[in-house]
Parts: sequence; C-alpha cells; structure tokens
Amino acid sequence: MAAKINEDLLKERKKCVFDVQELTYYLDGGVQATENRRKLEDRVLSTKGLLDEIPEEYLSHKEKYENAIRKAVMFYRAMQKAADPNLSEQDKATAAYRSLLSSAVFKDNSPFALQLAMFIPAIVGQADEEQRKYWLKRASNFEIIGTYAQTELGHGTFIRGLETTATYDPKTEEFILHSPTLTAYKWWPGSLAHTANYCVVMAHLYINGKSCGIQPFMVQLRDEDTHLPLPGIKLGEIGAKLGFNTVNNGFLGFEQHRIKRDRMLMKNAQVLKDGTFKRSLNSKLTYGTMVYVRVMIVNGMANQLARVATIAIRYSAVRRQSQLKPDEPEPQILDYVTQQHKLFIAIASSHAISLNAKWLWSLYNRVTKDLEKGNTDDLPELHALACCLKAVTTSDTATMSERCRTSCGGHGYMLSSNLPQIYGLITAACTYEGENTVLMLQTARSLVKAYEQAQSGKPLSPTMAYLSEKSTGKQKWTNTVDGIIQGFRKVAVGKISAAVACIKKYRSKGFCPEDAWNKSSVQLVAASEAHCRAVILSTYKSEVERTTSTLSEPLRRVLYQLVELYAVYWTLEKLGDLLLYTSISEGDVLQLRDIYEELLEKIRPNAVGLVDAFDFRDEILNSTLGAYDGRVYERLMAEALKSPLNAEPVNQSFHKYLKPFMQGKL
Repeated sequence: MAAKINEDLLKERKKCVFDVQELTYYLDGGVQATENRRKLEDRVLSTKGLLDEIPEEYLSHKEKYENAIRKAVMFYRAMQKAADPNLSEQDKATAAYRSLLSSAVFKDNSPFALQLAMFIPAIVGQADEEQRKYWLKRASNFEIIGTYAQTELGHGTFIRGLETTATYDPKTEEFILHSPTLTAYKWWPGSLAHTANYCVVMAHLYINGKSCGIQPFMVQLRDEDTHLPLPGIKLGEIGAKLGFNTVNNGFLGFEQHRIKRDRMLMKNAQVLKDGTFKRSLNSKLTYGTMVYVRVMIVNGMANQLARVATIAIRYSAVRRQSQLKPDEPEPQILDYVTQQHKLFIAIASSHAISLNAKWLWSLYNRVTKDLEKGNTDDLPELHALACCLKAVTTSDTATMSERCRTSCGGHGYMLSSNLPQIYGLITAACTYEGENTVLMLQTARSLVKAYEQAQSGKPLSPTMAYLSEKSTGKQKWTNTVDGIIQGFRKVAVGKISAAVACIKKYRSKGFCPEDAWNKSSVQLVAASEAHCRAVILSTYKSEVERTTSTLSEPLRRVLYQLVELYAVYWTLEKLGDLLLYTSISEGDVLQLRDIYEELLEKIRPNAVGLVDAFDFRDEILNSTLGAYDGRVYERLMAEALKSPLNAEPVNQSFHKYLKPFMQGKL
C-alpha cells in the first residue's frame, strides 16, 4: 500500500488544536515510557514471519491453533530478544501498561496468554518461598507452560461449590485428585487443551474425611518429553467459541491422580506430613490471584476501547454518506451529530477507565504490601472495588465497542475491519474471572455492611465514606462535574438504602436471610452499579486534576472537555435515577442537553487527533478501516482478494452442483 494518506484524514489532523505527541506521552506515563514501548514494538514486529500473510479467518479451526502456537513461540522469543536489559522492572511495567503488542500477532489472543496472566501470578501469590523459587524460575523461562484451572463444567464464580477433590493420604504423603462427576471437570482454562503441561488446580481439600476448603495445587498434566497426558488425567479442547479460538481453552478431569504433598501451594495454608492442616490467618488471601486478574481486566478494557474508537473514528472521517444540504458534496459521517454521540463517549470512557485502572493498581499494590505484613484492613475495600469496576467497565466497553462497530455500517461487519473479533474478546470479559452480576452482588454485600456501619456512626473506607454524609432533603443540583458526582453519590445512597429496606421488608415477612437477599437482588445490583458510577466519575476527575498540571493549556482544556462529556453523558443516561434521588429539574436537563451538544461540537475538530494519540501501529489495529493512512477502500479490496474463493474463476461446485441443477438434471 502506497504511503499516500487520505485527504480527509490530512485535513482532520490539521484541525487538531493540541500536540498529539504530548497526549501520547501523558497516556503512556512519560516520554521515556513511550520511547520504550515504541522500541519494543519496532524490534518485535520486525521479526520475519511473525505476522500472517494469509488472514487466519481462512484457516480451519485446527490450522488456526497450530499457526497460533508457531507464532506464540516466535513472539515470546522475539520479546525476550528485544527486551532492554537496562530497564528496571518499573520501567518495563510502565511500557507494558498500554501495550497491545500481542494484538498485532494474535487477532484472537495467544495460546500462551494464561502463562503470564494467571499461572505465574498464582505462583507468586500462593506458593511459599521455596516453591516460588523453583516454580517461578521454570515458568518465567518457559521451561514449562502453565495455566490456572478453577472453573468447572457445573460451577464457576461460586468457588465453594467446586467439586474437584484433593484427598490427603498420610501413608504415602500424597494428594489424590479426583473428578467425582461430569460437572466436576475443569472447563474453560486457556492453554489447557493441548498447550500447557502444568496447571495450578483449585480443588476441595479433604483430610481424614474432613473438609479443609478450596486450596491450590501444582499439577503436572503432560510428560515433559512426549507431551502425552499423565495417567489419571483426561484432557481435551472445549470447542469453537465467539472469540478466543486460538487460546486453546480446554477441559480437565482426574481419575484418582496422585501428586506429592509439596505440590500443594503452601503460602496461605499448609498440610504437614502427618495430615495436620494449618489454616491461613485470612482465608481470603487464597483469592489474591483473582483480584489481580480483575485489576488487569479493567486496564485491558481501556486499551481495547481505545483500539475500537481509533478504528471507528478514522473510518468516520473517511466515509462520506448522503447529503446534508442540496448541491453540496456528501459529508463525512463524522459530521453527523448522531455519529459523534455514538463515538466520542468511547474516547472519554477509555480515558476514564484507564485512569481508574491506574488508581486501582496503586491501591492493589498498597494492599498487597500490607497483606505481607499481616494487615488485612483494606482488603475488603479492594475486593469490593475490583468486583464492581471489573463488572461495570467490561459491560460498558462491550456496549460501546458494539456501538462503534455498527456505526461503521456494513463495513464494520467485515472481519477485515477487526471490529467483530475485538468485540468477541471484550464481551468474553463480562463472564470470565467472575460473572458480572455475581460480582455486583459481591460489592453489594460490602455496601450493605458499610451502610449499616454508617447508620451506627462507625468509620468507613475512603470510597464508601460518602454513605456517612448527613443531608436534609434533596440538595440543590448544579450542572457542574462536581455537582454531577455529588448527584451520583446521592443516587447510590438512595439505592443502597432502598435495597436495605427491601431486605428488611422480606425478613419481617418471615423470609430467611438468603431468600430475602435473593428477592432484593435486582435492587442490590442496581445499588452496586450506582456506587461504581460515582467512584469512576470522581476518580476520573480527581486523577485528571492530579496528573495534568504540567501539560500545555490546549491539551488540558481538551482533557477536561472529555471529563465533562463523560459526566454529562451518564447524567443524561441515568435521568430516571437522578430525578428520583436528587433535585435535578426539567430546566437542568434542558441545559445539560445544550452542554452535551456544545461539547460534541468542541471535541469534533480534535477527534482524529485524540485517537491518533493512542499511538496504535497499523499492525496492532489490524483493520482495513482504521489504518493511519485512511485508505479504507483500497485495503478492503486488497483483503477481499486474499479469499481462497478468489483463487480461481470457476469453483468446482459449479460443475458438480449448480450446472446440473440449472439444467434440470438433479
């Protein structure tokens, strides 16, 4: 493809009022972080043979997996080779925070994804010092490939319901792993089917017939030389899915499979040789891996939404459709206010989610350090936040990414746009690592407890402290970001209060606590969402204020416009709740609509600049619609010509079926 850039995109870039490079540095966390990320991308993506010449959608299911393994080996070798030995671990982490480098290689994700995302974190978080020293070295060097098996065919988020058993035999100092039913089979772990040879398995520990709860075990699945499954282990792939079809999701069953006593990861709980069980001081420590992954998911949603927004906005600047005025050329569809309404919120949401993710990551690190010292005071708040932020950000990102896809019309339906595949990756996150409704109910438990503590005058965690604020009646509404944040807090208080009253109502009617909770659960989920909206809004604003003081005035002005757009958008989306719990009036709503339309108009000249600042290489976008040069139609045709059906002018099915049919011979 020639280097010529589409004229409409060139004009859009000249309209931008801020320095795009400055925004890229801000998003990355500094000039050095951007340079480190770009260097790594240049080095890795220059690896010959790494990128597909034939689009993977034309391969069979089996060929896709085999090709993904080939690329995974090349990719991680290239990553090791390209790594700068002079970078600190902090610099590496910062450079990786916004990197979607693997997306250039894997449209549907990597079969090694669980090695880094869950297997190694599980070792770090759940193995004792001696185990960590041994297993971490092997995993980090890819001497072994691992995964993490928790979800079963019959149980997912309800961890206590897991059926896989690990029964300790003190005579041989071994655990006997067993799947007593079909529903006890592990189901879903990436890499499990044919890639991994080791696995951290969550199983129900029994000693002398007594339950000791769910514990983690390091289990070898396959022979390290032959890769054949070990005796007593049943493995396979679960089949084709909406997305993640190269991740190699699998099932795992055990038939009285024995492992040594030291294969239980014993940082948080131990089994002595004689079968004595030493329980952890805090049983919740075992779930640290899940909290870590949920924190990472929030950041991942920001990056994926940025990718989708980039594709849709660049395409909308190139695509011309219909006529706004007679005798004038067809306008760019980005000039339609309805299109701006669909797309600009995706940019603002990506910024909001990213800043919340960084804030949550800082909290996670602080709480983790406290846990090492035996301090678990802030763990409940972290857990509640990780649950609701994971749920709300994945849900919002799925909704907005689908809106971006449909805003691209028919071309957004093409797999070559990459929008359907990205949606498949995003929507999966609404289910894995905790189904969203279940996670919202987890947060609701913390909110109900906090509300009751507030009523009795007890101190609350920082993100729930607003529940203690005393107010008489509905305070005056103001159409400012601070006023909107306060309004969303009022909604949260009102919904939590209503949910608590609902529980009490059912208890007074004789329902047991569990049934009263279940009958109130729709209100409890709504309360959790309201709380999370308030947290996201307040954190977005405060983090922009905290981190933008050194930026140029034009860029700061645009970033504050995005904050205001985000706040006003959600106000208009949640008017029913605000009318119920705040003093917002008809006049306020009419003014907010005017403010919203003015913000769309202000952001319009900077739309392409804002997505250019995400700084995604064409390989990472992997899209005919979203390339930097905007040559949409040339790229669509070039991709169409790669179809195997275009390799010959007449397909054999004509002579075999069509011709006899049309001649009446069938």
